[in-house]
Amino acid sequence: MNALQILNDLSFEATRRAHPSVPDYAIPKPRFSDKTPNELTRAIISCIHLHNFQAERISVEGRVIDTRKTFTDVIGRRRIIGSVTRIKSSGQKGSADVSATIKGRSVKIEVKIGRDRQSADQIKYQSEIEAAGGVYLIIKDFESFFDWFKGFIK
Repeated sequence: MNALQILNDLSFEATRRAHPSVPDYAIPKPRFSDKTPNELTRAIISCIHLHNFQAERISVEGRVIDTRKTFTDVIGRRRIIGSVTRIKSSGQKGSADVSATIKGRSVKIEVKIGRDRQSADQIKYQSEIEAAGGVYLIIKDFESFFDWFKGFIK
C-alpha cells in the first residue's frame, strides 16, 4: 500500500470517528495527491494533523491592493481606472512552505515539484533553521515525506 493510500485511509477513519452516526457509504472518500505543490502541501499538513501534531502553511507572497474601478463613459465605452499594487510581506524571505512542531521539534518543509529549485534566500533560511537545531526538509513527493515522518515519530 502506498503512502497516499495510507493517508486517505487515515483521513477516512478520522472522519468516521468524528461522525459516528454517519454511515460509511455517506462519508466522502478523501483523495490526496502529490501531483502539484498545493496538493502535496495539503497532504503533508493533513498527515501531520492526523497524527496529532501541529502544522501550518506559510505564505510570504505579500498582499495585493486592487484600486481598479470599471465604469462606462458618456458614449458607452467601458473603462478601467486605478491600479493593482503589491505590498511586501512582513514574513522572512525564503521561509519554508510548511512550519510544523513534531514531537517538540521545529520542522520546516519546503515543497519542490519537478524542476523547481531552492532560491538563495531559501538556502540561507535552511542554514539558519539547521544552525538553531531545527529540522529542514526538501520534499518532492509524499512517499519520501511519509518515510521520513514514520522514522521521525518513532
